[in-house]
Amino acid sequence: MTLSYENLREFIALLEEKGELIRIKASVSPILEITEITDRVAKSQDGGRALLFENVAGSSFPVLTNAFGSRRRIALALGTESPDHLANRLQEILTPPLPQNIFEKLRLLKQILGLGRFFPRYLKMSPPPCQEVVLRGEEVDLGKLPVLRCWPEDGGPFITLPVVFTRSLAGKRNAGMYRMQVFDRNTTGMHWHTHKDGAHFFREYEREGKRMEVAVAIGTEPAVTYAASAPLPPGIDEMLLAGFIRQKPVRLVPALTVDLQVPAEAEIILEGYVDPRERRREGPFGDHTGYYSLPDLYPVFHVTAMTHRRQAVYSTTVVGRPPMEDCYLAQATERLFLPLLRTLQPEIRDYRLPWEGVFHNLAVVAIDKEYPGQARKVMQGLWGSGQMSFCKTIVVVDGKTRLDDGLALFQEILTRIDLESDVLITEGILDVLDHAAPRPCFGGKLGIDATERLPGEPQRALSSNDKKWLNERDINALLKASDECFREGRLFFAASPLPIFVLPIIKTPEKRGAFFRDLLMAKQMLTAGIVVLYDAGIDRGDPSLLLWKAFNNVDPHRDISLRDQLAVIDATVKTELDGHKRLWPADLVNTPEICRRVSDRWTEYGIPTPR
Repeated sequence: MTLSYENLREFIALLEEKGELIRIKASVSPILEITEITDRVAKSQDGGRALLFENVAGSSFPVLTNAFGSRRRIALALGTESPDHLANRLQEILTPPLPQNIFEKLRLLKQILGLGRFFPRYLKMSPPPCQEVVLRGEEVDLGKLPVLRCWPEDGGPFITLPVVFTRSLAGKRNAGMYRMQVFDRNTTGMHWHTHKDGAHFFREYEREGKRMEVAVAIGTEPAVTYAASAPLPPGIDEMLLAGFIRQKPVRLVPALTVDLQVPAEAEIILEGYVDPRERRREGPFGDHTGYYSLPDLYPVFHVTAMTHRRQAVYSTTVVGRPPMEDCYLAQATERLFLPLLRTLQPEIRDYRLPWEGVFHNLAVVAIDKEYPGQARKVMQGLWGSGQMSFCKTIVVVDGKTRLDDGLALFQEILTRIDLESDVLITEGILDVLDHAAPRPCFGGKLGIDATERLPGEPQRALSSNDKKWLNERDINALLKASDECFREGRLFFAASPLPIFVLPIIKTPEKRGAFFRDLLMAKQMLTAGIVVLYDAGIDRGDPSLLLWKAFNNVDPHRDISLRDQLAVIDATVKTELDGHKRLWPADLVNTPEICRRVSDRWTEYGIPTPR
C-alpha cells in the first residue's frame, strides 16, 4: 500500500472514512480545554482518534489535534502499512545487493537515478491554494489563529506543529519543527535548539549581521509535517524525504514577501524574518518530557505576511507526559532511521526508544555480537553519531532478544546483567531538555551491556544465591527501623537475581538524596538488587510512571551508587540542597477547574472514551 495526499484535507477525509476522526461541534476554548480533551484521548486505548474541533472560541479556524496519535494513523499519514515498510525501502537504497549481471546493474542504476523524481517541484500558480487569502503588514493578526495555550504555566500560546523554512547563506534549505510562542499580533519566538540546522543557519546570519528570512507552513500534508520533525543528517533536504515518503515530489511555490518557497497546498503560511540582534524571553513551555522547559532568551520572528486557504484548518499537537501524539511520530522515526544506524554500525539488528525515556533518555539496541567488547563499542559509537549522541542511557542486548515486549525485555536484562562489570557510567552531551544534569546539555551517561558473554570477556558474578531480600514486608520493617523518612516500598521482579525495590522517601535539609544512598549502601541487609529512591507520594503501582520519573530525574554520574551487585539510584527531585543549582521544572498538570469542566462536558464533545 502506498498512499499520498496533496494536502491536509485529503488526509482528514481519509481519517473520517476510516473511522479515525471525531468532529467536535461543541464550543471549546483554546486555553487549556482543548489540551485536556486531547490529553485524555491520546492516553486512552490505542491513542483514541483524531479530533477536529469545529467551534473554537475566539477564532473562525477549526483545530485538528491527535491526527498522528496511533499506530494506524501514523501508518496512514505516511501512506504505508507500517513505518517498517518505509524503512525497508530505504534499506534497499542504502545497501543494495551487489549486482550479478548486466540486468541487475541496470535495475540498480534505474533505482538510484529514480531518486531524482522525489526532489521538490517548483510551481507558479496564481494564486496557489495556500495564498487564497493574503494579509500583509498591519493586516496581520496572529490572534485570529486558534493557537493553543496548552498548560497552566505556559508563557503564552504556542504554535506546536509548524514547518519552519530557512535557508543558509550558501543557499541550502532547511525545514525544521520549532515551537513558536505568540507574543503579539505579528511576532513570535523562534525556539530552535543550538544543535539544530535552523540554529546553525541563524548563527551564520548573526556573524554577518544580516536578517534571516523565514517562512512557516501550518497544516501541511502529512509527509511534509513528518519530514520537518525527522532528525535528518546535516545537508539532507527534508522535502526530499517527504517526496520519498509520498513517492512523488512536494509542490512548492514562492512566498510573497520573502525569497523562500513554501508548500503550495498548506493551510496557513506565515512569512517574515528574524533579526540576529534581537532576543526575547520565551517560555515556560509544557514539553514532551512531561515537564515544563524553562524560560530563556530566543530570537524573535516578525511576521510580514499571513496567507491561508479559504476555510483553513489549524493543525496542532499537544505534548506532555507520554503517551501522546508525538510518541507515534517518534516511533516512525525510530523505524525509518534503523537502516541509517546500520550503515554506521552494521552489527545493529534492531533498536527501540521506549516512550518512558521520552526519545532521548533511553535506547535499547539489539546487536549480532561476534567479538569481546563489541557492546561497548556500539555504545560509544552511538554516543558519537548524530542525534543518538544525545541519548542518556543505552542498553545493548543480543540480536535474538525481543524488543516489543517491555516487561519481558526488562526481566531478561535484570536476569542477565552484572552490576560490577556490565555497567558503564561516563559523561557527554545531552539533549537541551534534560533537566537532571548539573549543567545544561552535558552530564552523566549510562551504558549497560546485557549481551551474552564471549570467550575473552570476564564471567558474570552470580548474585542470586546471596541476596537477602525477597520479602516486601521484612525489608520495609528493616528500613523503617533504620530511618523514619523511609516510606512503604514495593518490590518488582522479585524472582530475578537483581530485584528492583521502589522506595519513597521524605527528604529534609539534613537528609538529602546522597544521605539515603550512603545509608542504603552501608546496610549489609541489602547485598543484591536495585533500589530506586522516589519522592514520597508517588504511585508505586504504576511501572510506566516509575520508569518515566527515573529516566528523567537521574543524572547517572551523580545519582547512581554502585557496590558489587547493589545499585542505589536517586530519582527524586533535586534542589540546591542536593548540589543541583539549576531550576527544576514542574510536572505538567492541568488546573482542577479545567479538569472538572472537561469531565462535566464530556458527553457534549461526543467522544466515546473514558473520562
